[in-house]
Formats: sequence, structure tokens, C-alpha cells
Amino acid sequence: PPCQNTGLSHLSSISLRAIIHKWRKHGTVENLPRSGRPTKITPRAQRQLIQEVTKDPTTTSKELQASLASVKVSVHDSTIRKRLGKNGLHGRVPRRKPLLSKKNIKARLSFARKHLDDPQDFWDNTLWTDETKVELFGRCVSHYVWRKSNTAFQKKNIIPTVKYGGGSVMVWGCFAASGPGRHAVISGTMNSAVYQNILKENVRPSVCDLKLKRTWVLQQDNDPKHTSKSTSEWLKKNKMKTGVA
Repeated sequence: PPCQNTGLSHLSSISLRAIIHKWRKHGTVENLPRSGRPTKITPRAQRQLIQEVTKDPTTTSKELQASLASVKVSVHDSTIRKRLGKNGLHGRVPRRKPLLSKKNIKARLSFARKHLDDPQDFWDNTLWTDETKVELFGRCVSHYVWRKSNTAFQKKNIIPTVKYGGGSVMVWGCFAASGPGRHAVISGTMNSAVYQNILKENVRPSVCDLKLKRTWVLQQDNDPKHTSKSTSEWLKKNKMKTGVA
């Protein structure tokens, strides 16, 4: 048979026919030169691209283009994006995550462990509260990171955000498992007295709107305004059971 002692016996009949056709047409079975413009990104340049975006995912395609130009490889930035895409690295808008200190991380982990086995009824009757600042006319800058699928929340692929940074309007709000409660726009400086007045005007109406049971808990964080002596006394006087996250 034609394939005897040729080392090709393991190939499929389709592959054999393709080899025979190439031999008859070109007189060789070697790989033929491909048509079209050859790629300018060498294997070495590709490794350099991957190493740079792995080290710093926020590197832009323009910066990568300049990096390759420094080693005499001139390509369009769209070519760089395509090559990274073929290697599973795509430009994505990074997730934003609050910047947490080691103390914050430890406290949150402790809270999670403490309530790990709490019944569903506890979560259904917890009123979560907090304040935040909203940027109305802040800088709107688009950032992208090079990352592979399912790596969105790796530390190097997120942008840490700082609470209250650069905002112009502060808002207090609350929610429960059953939905959002009331909110309040805060004017002037937020202090214990202002905080207590917000609770007075919004907490119990929210509890009623959300149909929480009499065992409901007001959940707040360790902000000094929330844990000050006067606030603690006010909460006790108004019979509001609190939890700290």
C-alpha cells in the first residue's frame, strides 16, 4: 500500500488525500509560504507584550506600541489589540472596589464568620444603612485593563475607590431584603446630631414600608458619627437595636 513504511499510517484518509494533492500540484509536502503580508509581531515581541500586560494590566495599547517601537518593531495599536485578543487578553472596563485597609478586611471577615449560620429571618429583618457622596461633575476618565476571562476581581484588575472622594452631594440611604427604603440628601456637615435627625425621620417609616418584623435590626458601620456617645444614647432611648458591619 502507498502508506507502507512512510510513518503516515496513523493519518486519516482525508489528511492523506490532502498530502497527495499537494505533492501532485506542488511537487512537495513541505509547508508552503502563506499568502498575505507576514506578521510584524515576532514570537519574541509577542512574549514581550504578554509580559508587560501581565505585569501591569492597565498598560494602554499606545504604550505597548511605543514599547515595541523601542526594539524596532513598528505595528499599529489595533494589531497589538488583535494579537493580545488571540492570546485571551481583552481590554475590559475594570471593576471598582472600595479601598480597604487590613483592619477593614479583618473586621468584615469577622462579621461574615459571626453571621455565617444566622437564619434567613435575620437577614429578612435587617435594615442596612449608610451614606455616600455622589460625584455630579467629577472627572470622567475611561480606564481599561488587559485580562483573561473570569479574572475581573483579581486585585491587579480592579480600581480601588476611596469613600467620599471628590463628591459634591452626600446621600443617606437604607434597604432591606424586601427592597430599598427611604433616602435623605444631607446638607452641610454630617455630624452626630444630623445623623440622629436623619434616623428619626427615615428609619421607622422605612421599616413600615418594607414590612419588617418587630425584631428588626438597624445595621450600620463603625463611623464615629454612628458610634458616638450621643448617638448610642439616642438609639437606646428610641429602642433601636443595632448591629455593626
